[in-house]
Amino acid sequence: MTEIEEVDLVIPPGTPRSIIRDIAAMFDLEMVSVTRSLSYANMVNDERELIAFRGSPEEAAKAEEYLITKIREFIDS
Repeated sequence: MTEIEEVDLVIPPGTPRSIIRDIAAMFDLEMVSVTRSLSYANMVNDERELIAFRGSPEEAAKAEEYLITKIREFIDS
């Protein structure tokens, strides 16, 4: 039996909910919760539960491109 490769697209903290909803509706990905270690400012190796989308590498790449575009638009507005 062949195992299908899946990857996680971790959503950066602070991403607007509208972008997260769009990704959930537009792409064939499953929303999951993942625990990742964060290191920035005074948070060294602080573990946080983050939202991620799991699916095929191809679909995750499309969603990542959309995510980056929409975050840039949000920042520039």
